[in-house]
Amino acid sequence: MVKAEIQSVKLRFGIIGNTEGLNRAIDIAMQVAPTDLSVLVTGESGVGKESFPQIIHQFSRRKHGPYIAVNCGAIPEGTIDSELFGHEKGAFTGAISDRNGYFAEANGGTIFLDEVGELPLSTQARLLRVLETGEYIKVGSSKVQKTDVRIVAATNVNFADAIAEGRFREDLYYRLNTVPIKVPPLRERPDDIVLLFRKFASDFAEKYRMPAIQLTEDAKRVLVSYSWPGNIRQLKNITEQISIIETNRDISAEILKNYLPAQPESQLPALLGMKPGEKKFESEREILYQVLFDMRRDVTELKKLVHGILAERNGGASAASPEVQSAVHYLQNPPVNVIQDPSIVVNAPSVTPVSTITPADAPQVKLAHPAVKVTPVMMPEVQDTEEYVEENLSLDEVEKEMIRKALERHHGKRKNAANDLKISERTLYRKIKEYGLD
Repeated sequence: MVKAEIQSVKLRFGIIGNTEGLNRAIDIAMQVAPTDLSVLVTGESGVGKESFPQIIHQFSRRKHGPYIAVNCGAIPEGTIDSELFGHEKGAFTGAISDRNGYFAEANGGTIFLDEVGELPLSTQARLLRVLETGEYIKVGSSKVQKTDVRIVAATNVNFADAIAEGRFREDLYYRLNTVPIKVPPLRERPDDIVLLFRKFASDFAEKYRMPAIQLTEDAKRVLVSYSWPGNIRQLKNITEQISIIETNRDISAEILKNYLPAQPESQLPALLGMKPGEKKFESEREILYQVLFDMRRDVTELKKLVHGILAERNGGASAASPEVQSAVHYLQNPPVNVIQDPSIVVNAPSVTPVSTITPADAPQVKLAHPAVKVTPVMMPEVQDTEEYVEENLSLDEVEKEMIRKALERHHGKRKNAANDLKISERTLYRKIKEYGLD
């Protein structure tokens, strides 16, 4: 597609930038718009993914139909099926009348499912049916409904990890990802950062009726070199802060650095040095589990080492008495006032074994202090420690067992179990389905 057409789309939808990756994303959106193919827009949070479904809708044959944007991550798990597909009267508590869902309202148009990676598995199955056949069933109904809607989805979730962990259906991913559009992050658009800053500064100057701020050359270099983890949204917020707070309209590098958050290399030391392909942790609970398992493995190896040493010693001492061995211990230089009566027999605490002897040899042992009378201390034969066999437990098995015990402890009440496990009820419901505990 010619650059003039892409530029006109940018002007129409307020998109700023000339990076090749951004132009490519706009080009794909315009080419796929006349079709009814499903589109999956991916990119980090704050990169402006919401503009691309609007481009697709406005350049499609459905542009005169409804356009509905739904934030799937903002809808509670218990009501999301009702929101998307509707419900019948009496389907659940509070359902006082019939209600159409978003798919019914968007019939003949386009529906944009933002944060589609946050959908629960049960809703993913319903969505897959809509994509394959255009059919769905309202909550509490048995009647099949039809809808003619074009689905555009967006997410910042890594679907490869989500599918591997069982949080997202692989078949649904391939149905949604018919045409992928990747929106580049701001750090990959260095030439666009200053342009965006200038645009935001102009907008806020007009909004708050004040002169627009300007960057010095040093400040521009600092702005471009920053990684911008929050992307365009973060840049816009910082521009607004500076426009309101700073009285000096010329912003130097020193002033700009005061508004840029520090960039720690890692929030969790446990993740430092992670190699590609290694497991990533999503919560502190999983990190603690992994540390405990690593400690358990170290203890197991230590026990095996001790077992081997004891086995070697027992083999070398096979010529000794097979029944009972005695160890004679002594006190090194005990204080004189410890023993008041020489006739007292003391079993001295073990400090260092002198030798391993039989009871008949005991009288021949000489002690460092004559006031202490020593009797042989009969020691039972050291039993071989059983070789420790490590249980092969995974994090998923431990998590499943904790959830099962919490449900038993609270007699199946999921809300109380979720509070006990320090997780949301929605997450507990998903884990129960995932582990087959329902």
